[in-house]
Parts: sequence; C-alpha cells; structure tokens
Amino acid sequence: MEYRQLGSSGLRVPALSFGTGTFGGQGPLFSAWGQSDAREARRMIDICLEAGVTLFDTADVYSNGASEEILGEALRGRRGDVLISTKTGLPLGDGPQDWGVSRSRLIGAVDAALKRLGADHIDLLQLHAYDASTPVEELMGTLDGLIAQGKLRYAGVSNYPGWQLMKAQAVADRHGWARFVAHQVYYSLIGRAYETELMPLGLDQGIGALVWSPLGWGRLTGRIARDRPVPDGSRLHETEQFAPPVESEHFYRVIDAIEAVAAETGRTVPQIALNWLLRRPTVSSVIIGARNEEQLRQNLGAIGWSLTAEQIAALDAASEVLPPYPHTPYRQQEGFARLAPRVI
Repeated sequence: MEYRQLGSSGLRVPALSFGTGTFGGQGPLFSAWGQSDAREARRMIDICLEAGVTLFDTADVYSNGASEEILGEALRGRRGDVLISTKTGLPLGDGPQDWGVSRSRLIGAVDAALKRLGADHIDLLQLHAYDASTPVEELMGTLDGLIAQGKLRYAGVSNYPGWQLMKAQAVADRHGWARFVAHQVYYSLIGRAYETELMPLGLDQGIGALVWSPLGWGRLTGRIARDRPVPDGSRLHETEQFAPPVESEHFYRVIDAIEAVAAETGRTVPQIALNWLLRRPTVSSVIIGARNEEQLRQNLGAIGWSLTAEQIAALDAASEVLPPYPHTPYRQQEGFARLAPRVI
C-alpha cells in the first residue's frame, strides 16, 4: 500500500481507504448500500488490513449510528492499528438539536460517536455538510477545543462550498486555532466538478481530498454501458434519486474510454477508474466500498500500478466538461488562460 500525507498535516493515510456505509443496512438508502453485520465487517477489515488499508470512514448518519457501532465492534482489540474517520452535522432527527454543528450539537455528537465506536478519540472528524446557521468562529473554536481535549486528532469537512472553507481557514489562522486538513468530496471520471474551484483551494491551503463514491455512485462498475442497461439487482434502481447526476451521453463517452483502456491493460473498469483518481492533484485517499469480499478485492487491485500518460490523456479527454461561469472563459479564451493556468 502507498501512504500519503493528509494535505499539509503530519497524518499519513493509505492511498485507498475503506468506507463503511455498507455496515448496518438501516433505512431506505443504506439498506440498499449493504447490510454487513459485525462478523462480515470484521472479515472485510481483515482483508483491508492485509492489504495495508488502515483508514476506515463512517458517519453518525450511516444507518442511524449502526455503522459506527459495527465498526467499533469489528475493530475491538486492534484500535491502535487503524485510523477512524467519521462525520457529523446532517440531521439525525426532527428536533432543534438533532442537526448542524453548533457548539452544543458538536460536543454532544462527538461524545455520542465515541461511545458508539467504543473509542477514546477520533482520528479525523469531518463536518458532513455546511451549516449556515452556526457562526464560523463558534465552529472553529469548538473544534480546536475538542482537539485540545484529545477527543479529536484532526478536523475536516465534506461537501463544503469553497468560500466557506476558505473563510474557516482564515478564522482559524486569526485565532491560532487548528485548521481543516481534509475535504471529503465527490470526485470521479463522471463527476469532475471538484477540479474547478475546490482542487485549487486544496492545493493552496494544504487540504487533502478524501474521495467518496469514486465509481460514480456505482455506475463505473463495468456492468452498465451503451448496450448494457442497469441490471436487475443493481442498487441504482433504489438509490439513483440520491446520486450526483450525469448526462447519459457523457456517461457513455466516459465508459467507452474506460473500457478501451481496460482492454489494453487487462484491468477491470473499476480498477481503471480508481487508478485515474489516485494520480490527481490533492487526492490523499480514495474511499472504496464493497458489499462483499469479491468487490473489495477487485477494488484493492487498483493500487500498485500506473496508467500510461497516453491512457490518462484519453480518459481526461473523454471525461472533461466545461466548468460553469466564471470559470468557463479560462478554458475557452487564450487571454484568460494565460492569466490563470490550469492546475491539472
């Protein structure tokens, strides 16, 4: 396994990490993702550790906390060998204290997560979404206090607007508080919006990307193509309404290019898609998920080899789309491009 620094922090993370959204299987979304119990989870973790995958990502909202509980039980006796990343901030109920990242909510959410995980600290806590109702000074001060208490080692965000992330970094710098070191983002060959603004911000601010849904919400498995509709039994039938959208012709163009590279290399479609991500700027770790051992072992095969420059160029060309204004002129017009050269 290859290990990388998480942004500009001192924390070293594996290039591939494991997402535990499949643990628990409660509710309409997460039951479609997977329903691993503690025994199955322990087996998956065994395989991960054998391959050098030591970072496990979860969230309090995954199966209403069951994912954290199962992960904690499966890691019993080997907590010192792993890193735990979890997330909070999304609603867990209908009450006024059941959502967001106010000081009261955040302190309570961290204590509850520690209890479910059976742990004394969280290696990386990420705010699952931007909470416009909480002042940034309150947020960053609370996180700094939790780090000082030893309950957290590092803090990050997920699905954050660029301007709010930059504002939070500035407030942390002003007060000498801990800064965000990670951004968990949606990024894939069929979803490259991260590159437009958040990737340059990450480069400038030393914020490492943890990539969620690197296979485009299960679309880049090799089972779907121009002549292959979504198969029976695919979770997409139940979860596509929650998925990041992709235009059909764009998807087909990308999958055609991936399959061509897969044929050249003898690798699978998911392995090509994952390996492409591993070479992108700011990417510290790509979070893989699996409902069974076969899927997990296939995804682990994305590490230890590299695509050629020509293959990367072909995938880049097939997957590129024009970004929205005001970024469009910097791709289309020569004068603008000279002012702001691309970072990738």
